[in-house]
Amino acid sequence: MTDLQSWVAPTCNRLADLLASAGAETWDAPSLCDKWLVRHVVAHMTMPARLTPEQFGAEMAAAGGDFAVLSDTVAARDASLPVADLLDQLRSPALHAWQPPGGGAAGALSHAVIHSLDVTVALDRPAAAPAEAVIAILDQLTAANGAWFGVDLTDVRLEAEDTAWSWGSGRPLRAGSGSLVALLSGRTLPDGRALPRR
Repeated sequence: MTDLQSWVAPTCNRLADLLASAGAETWDAPSLCDKWLVRHVVAHMTMPARLTPEQFGAEMAAAGGDFAVLSDTVAARDASLPVADLLDQLRSPALHAWQPPGGGAAGALSHAVIHSLDVTVALDRPAAAPAEAVIAILDQLTAANGAWFGVDLTDVRLEAEDTAWSWGSGRPLRAGSGSLVALLSGRTLPDGRALPRR
């Protein structure tokens, strides 16, 4: 069994490399996250590298205990940080070792993979995450039958175009494995495809 945490660092480092070599306009391109630009996604991804547990607790209290509110607040504020700082935080060993409370290594990997795909799928770039890590997240999301993000997988067969991975039975939905992760995460692809909500 591969240590899921071991895939976090290469995912974050490859995303940093991609963004470091991209033009400045890339940071202001739309991501797959509703209303978030690429810089907002990176600010959200790297939050664990900036906030101590005490600071996170204070942010959560200020957000009234609503993680969605906290995420939007921190992303809006920290997206204005210098690009060099955000890149350094993507490469931070502290981020690579972080695990969400109660989420363990699986939660850490899903955070890194899903949000990296929010950037790379939107930009039509190759996935930053190792292929094995993307498949591991596909397995996590389908094991939960879409419940994590409230998508309805009734009568849907998911088929990856770039690997032998597939799941389910019914109407086939074919896409790259990274795009399938995005769909299972409740995102709408650049071509307009989305899974129905529960």
